[in-house]
Amino acid sequence: MENPKVVAVWRYPVKSMMGEEMNACYVTLNGLLGDRAYALMDMSTGKLANAKNPRKWPNMFDYRASFVEPPTNSNSVWDVRITFPDGSTGVSTEKKLNDRLSENLNRPVHLVTPTSNEVQFEEYIPDMDELNNRNSVISCASPQGTFFDAAMVHLLTTATIDHMRKLNPESRIEARRFRPNLVVEVPDGEGFIENEWVGKTLRIGKEVRLQIEQPTVRCVMTTLPQGDLPKDTSVLRTAVKQNNGAIGVYAKVLQGGYIQRGDTIEFE
Repeated sequence: MENPKVVAVWRYPVKSMMGEEMNACYVTLNGLLGDRAYALMDMSTGKLANAKNPRKWPNMFDYRASFVEPPTNSNSVWDVRITFPDGSTGVSTEKKLNDRLSENLNRPVHLVTPTSNEVQFEEYIPDMDELNNRNSVISCASPQGTFFDAAMVHLLTTATIDHMRKLNPESRIEARRFRPNLVVEVPDGEGFIENEWVGKTLRIGKEVRLQIEQPTVRCVMTTLPQGDLPKDTSVLRTAVKQNNGAIGVYAKVLQGGYIQRGDTIEFE
């Protein structure tokens, strides 16, 4: 049987902004190099600006972030370029960038990098019959020293995307709606095949080893418009009804290294 292979590689330089697709990337123990290297801190609450709470941050997906130069060293801070909704841009070294972002987002924000301190963010639970604690806002904490939601790497298979399309044919189901780091093609896979991967260790290419830790339970972000993808609450509703809300899996990095599109995946 043909091995699974990597067909897309994504990173998101600023948490909750649109990211950049790459042909290749270095993977560190803290995930893809440069992934969630920055976030916006709400200076009035000390919590991260985050598309998981669209009532407070309704337009995060209208911003796009990319590195001025590709990151090469995990011990460095790299300049990032932010494209605003109106098409204008700003760079992290720009003195007035925080003021521009605050004015655009109608809240006082600073562009920050991770520290050893725990940081929190808010998540809005949509008002859906299928969800617990519906129509409420909860606080969550990122893993220590990071801006991630729960784990360092998010994988999603083409099998799951295809299955979601069959379950919900009226919706536009595309990988980018779920913001994965790695999209994996499984030639003979069907259904929510990642569920079977939890607890397993996989090797990508020659160096990278990941341990699959848990299903990625989805949130309101999957329903939000981004680019030409429309708002669609049925995406989350389908995930909840058909797979306990999970689309894809989270993994931790056991061994870093270089990955690229086309790399094959083997289970150890």
